[in-house]
Amino acid sequence: MNLKIRTYNQVAEAESNLPDQVAEAARRVAVRLHTVQMTLAVMSGKGGVGKSMVSALLAASFARRGMKTGLLDADLNGPSTAHLLGVDGDGLAVGPEGIEPARSSGDVRIMSMSLILDQDAALSWREPRDSGYIWRGAQERRALREFLADTAWGRLDIMVIDLPPGGPRLADLHAMVPDLTGVVVVTAPGRSARDAVARSLDLARARSAPVAGLIENMSGVVCSECGEITRVHEGGEADALAARFGVPVLGALPLDSGLAAAADGGRVEDWTDRKGAAGSVRDLVRQLALRTEEELQRLRLEHPRGGSGG
Repeated sequence: MNLKIRTYNQVAEAESNLPDQVAEAARRVAVRLHTVQMTLAVMSGKGGVGKSMVSALLAASFARRGMKTGLLDADLNGPSTAHLLGVDGDGLAVGPEGIEPARSSGDVRIMSMSLILDQDAALSWREPRDSGYIWRGAQERRALREFLADTAWGRLDIMVIDLPPGGPRLADLHAMVPDLTGVVVVTAPGRSARDAVARSLDLARARSAPVAGLIENMSGVVCSECGEITRVHEGGEADALAARFGVPVLGALPLDSGLAAAADGGRVEDWTDRKGAAGSVRDLVRQLALRTEEELQRLRLEHPRGGSGG
């Protein structure tokens, strides 16, 4: 199926009534999200820290516990969450209420650029040859806005939004979803990740976006023989960041060869469904999802939803 919905593959030149278009799109986003109880943005200060893996694990864990869950892959240039949850190829159709999201075997509703573009095709925009960088940000914001507004999400207990690396897309998303329930920031051990995450947390604070907490990914390595977790860094960066910005550390996840193999094969949901011994990485994932949900519920009570609330 070659599905082309308005601006997703190519964006035409700006029209003279752009402010009216943006206002109408914002209204459509608010209407669409009226039946979504909680919205969770997952972001990182830099790439390579496993943000999309964390997004997929959280979405799979929420759904496993009976929550109606949606997963929006807002990383337009590097979408991967659909594959992680076993959804590849033609997973979208147009229904009477809009674009029907793909569904994983665990009933996570998924919208991703990877379900629209042909396999291995690069995301491209219709833009001036020598000044595309001026247009690209606006075009990507428009595509994200339409992903939110045009997808028939239905009633959801939670929508997980996997943002691309860096801070600017949080600002874009927060402008579109001003009553965002919470933000989870994914970090990794080491100085470079710490500094990048600090900048992301500062941006969230500047925008008054509620931060549910930090998740330290790749906090150590799991021994495939004995199951023991060995740290490869001295650690402490996540705790220091949490103290500095007044946010909780939701948990830490080590590198696990079984999870890595499941991710490569698109079997993350199957991996989370298996029962593990006490202290296993699966148990850590479940605890992390529960802690994240608790923090979101707390933020929701502290910051009641406004015009788009349900």
